[in-house]
Amino acid sequence: MTTSSDSLRTDPAAEREPATVEQLEEEGDIAADFIEGLLDIADIDGDLDLDVRAGRAYVSVEAPEGGSVALIAEPDTVQALQELTRIAVQNRTGRFSRLILDVGGSRDARHHELVALVDRAIARLDDGASQASLPAMSSYERKLVHDIVAERGFVSESYGEGADRHTVISRG
Repeated sequence: MTTSSDSLRTDPAAEREPATVEQLEEEGDIAADFIEGLLDIADIDGDLDLDVRAGRAYVSVEAPEGGSVALIAEPDTVQALQELTRIAVQNRTGRFSRLILDVGGSRDARHHELVALVDRAIARLDDGASQASLPAMSSYERKLVHDIVAERGFVSESYGEGADRHTVISRG
């Protein structure tokens, strides 16, 4: 007898190999179908755009003129939808998915928030602090923070486990 969690397991070897562009495009197609179904259920109009960026499938939901996508563009909602979509993709492909979902430009808005957060942390370092801790965030957001910090010429490391994992910035 198999359980529903058995269908969500991935092949460990497949997780170690980078996905091909064709596999990422397949992930995007599966994700788009899943999201389209959710939008239909919620009676929300949205235009879908698929792309492959930096080794990830990237799905964007944009509002047509007068659309209601803003109803689901809240960061926590986007994160939850992204996780559901990743599970749907993983269930269909048998591979771990690093898919990114953007709803109504929420990812760009969050990127700008992270830049401001890093800049405030660096200002604390400039004021004499030896390090500056940022709040816990997702692995994707921590990756963005590490990139922003490196661009500014500083060093960052992640600490903690699970939902408490956060980034600490220092001069290095």
